[in-house]
Amino acid sequence: MKEILQSLIPNVLNIKEELILGIYQTLTMVTVSGTLSLVVGILLGVVLVVTRKNGILENTRLYAIIEKIINTFRSIPFVILIALLIPVTRAIVGTAIGTKGAIVPLIFGTVPFLSRQIENALVEVDKGIIEAAKSMGSSPLEIIFRVYLREGLPGIIRGITITFISLIGLTAIAGSVGGGGLGDLAIRYGYQRFQTDVTIVTVIILLILVSIVQAVGNFLIKKISH
Repeated sequence: MKEILQSLIPNVLNIKEELILGIYQTLTMVTVSGTLSLVVGILLGVVLVVTRKNGILENTRLYAIIEKIINTFRSIPFVILIALLIPVTRAIVGTAIGTKGAIVPLIFGTVPFLSRQIENALVEVDKGIIEAAKSMGSSPLEIIFRVYLREGLPGIIRGITITFISLIGLTAIAGSVGGGGLGDLAIRYGYQRFQTDVTIVTVIILLILVSIVQAVGNFLIKKISH
């Protein structure tokens, strides 16, 4: 078996410790930035829904401000966003390179996307249920938790799944510009040193991570729907 691997992926075997570190760094970036983005993204998504026109807490001015900020960050390519946020990243975490330095731009790149996914999921909630909750005297906070978040849960999970899959791709981009992880390995060894087997293995690992996220998302949606 060892001989077969040596003939198929010789360069990968030579950097197996770096590969393990790269996987760890990628998982760290996804976990930390994903968790923080989840909190902020859901909050912004809820605010967008309740403050929009005819929302339960209608505030078109606040809605317009948040929407413009989200649209602005969504329109900036992630590679440019990383460079743009270097002063902010250094101010927050003390460095703009490595896994630690990649987390801040990953959050800024993920939150706008996730907040839109959450907004779309909550907008689809049956307005009749919302009106019924209002007529029974439910407060806005109760409507948010008991109606919007509960009824929109399948859509929310679907949006979170899509976001985390996108986030895995963003970590690879971050790695290509000094963020560490599998993207860094693919560039340093696969591209710059023409070690194709390293590129193939990193791509396979990323595909496995994406498949796991998608499978978990599908399982949760199926569980909730039934």
